[in-house]
Amino acid sequence: MSYHAAIPGHVVSPGRGCAAFGLLMSLLDHDDFDAADQGHCGSCWAFGAVEALSDRFCVAFNESVQLSTNDLLSCCATCGDGCNGGWPYLAWEFFTKKGVVTEQCEPYFDQQGCKHPGCEPVMPTPACKLTCADGENWRGSKHYASDAYLVGRSAEAMMTELMLHGPFEVDFDVYEDFTYYKKGVYSHLVGDMVGGHAVKLVGWGTTDDGVDYWIIANSWNSSWGENGFFRIRRGTNECGIEEDPVAGTPSKTPPPPEIFDDIATE
Repeated sequence: MSYHAAIPGHVVSPGRGCAAFGLLMSLLDHDDFDAADQGHCGSCWAFGAVEALSDRFCVAFNESVQLSTNDLLSCCATCGDGCNGGWPYLAWEFFTKKGVVTEQCEPYFDQQGCKHPGCEPVMPTPACKLTCADGENWRGSKHYASDAYLVGRSAEAMMTELMLHGPFEVDFDVYEDFTYYKKGVYSHLVGDMVGGHAVKLVGWGTTDDGVDYWIIANSWNSSWGENGFFRIRRGTNECGIEEDPVAGTPSKTPPPPEIFDDIATE
């Protein structure tokens, strides 16, 4: 399980939600998706989890919903250090205990935006709120996961998980050359490691010259990379991308009241 320290990015794009997942994820066109934007906050761990769970509600229930990164970021005290980094697996465990409200209920706090790299300084983590900004019922806005689990650490297991259940969260080591990625299939060549990063894995493919790759949604806005997405070598554990895949099963059923009611203490 990897901890992800702050590597800031950019502002949440409107309109993300239920994507049209087909059976052939290898043919996924990432132009069909809007890229997220984490802004001046090391909230990649939260974006990767919330974005993937939102998509999994689409796959499991055909429900178009955009869940709130801000809710997870600000209310999960056990997940890490908010805008200074966090643990992806603990984010998914939080979904099983507390759930997460919708983006409409609690929008992302950083609407300033920035161009990556160069998103310092990191903003303070927002305070946990137990009310909806739009007047919606806060508890009624909650969505859950029934479990949190590690996906098999192989390309085959990860592709099977995508096919059956939809996107999930992965993490990897970030080197200096990655921050300047523009297009193509990334593999580390030069530069020092600058930290860890968590992202949403959405598909895979193979180039015309036979290079296998993953398709990944970043949270650094659509101005970065391939419209906010990037491709990275598949099957070689490039930068540790296949070491800690984590996911959960979406659920509409809340946990027992004694677990739900102590949200302010976790």
